[in-house]
Amino acid sequence: MPAQYTSTSFSPDNLLAGGEALSRGITLLSGQNLLRGAVLGKISLGAAVSAAKSGGNTGNGTLTMDVTTPVKNGAKVGVYTVRFVIAATNNGTFIVRDPDGNQIGTVVMAAGAGAFDDDLKFAIADGATDFVVGDGFDITVAAGSGKYVLSLAAATNGSQVPDLVLAEDTDASAADKATVAYYSGRFIESALVLGAGQTADGIREGLRAKGIQLIKGTATA
Repeated sequence: MPAQYTSTSFSPDNLLAGGEALSRGITLLSGQNLLRGAVLGKISLGAAVSAAKSGGNTGNGTLTMDVTTPVKNGAKVGVYTVRFVIAATNNGTFIVRDPDGNQIGTVVMAAGAGAFDDDLKFAIADGATDFVVGDGFDITVAAGSGKYVLSLAAATNGSQVPDLVLAEDTDASAADKATVAYYSGRFIESALVLGAGQTADGIREGLRAKGIQLIKGTATA
């Protein structure tokens, strides 16, 4: 069902700072009970899965995704390629390209190992048989659920980027919940509910670019 768009200027809690505010329907992810004014982020990224390139490798070394933060801020949905381009005994160099084909870094192996930490975080280890030029790995980053959560600065699934302001108290403790969020308007920043690590100053410009303007001031109930 398509999201329904509305506009309003009524703000009994002084969340809105005047003018037109536009809202649309969203799905709030289960496990949350949030108040109106919560700053939300969209789960746009899913898991990252690595595999040897199509056709396999000559070398039998391994690529291992980081256990804690395999997907980093700025990652894209799609396939990242990691290709061996400079050979050396027990060592060598890999080039990493993002899903758009842009080179985003290299993995230079030393003493049989190397690490990468940019859009993705992983390590490569040499095996009993050395890699040869052309060997490599593909890392597929899946799309996220598209559902919304309270934006936390330390999140790595895309929701760390503030996107919307919740328009009504919503209890999704037991299951996903359909609700409404503002995507444009002027808001009193002191009335916002911010997740851990987020500050009004830190999210101000990013939200402004999306049509959400934060106004300094004090909200009164």
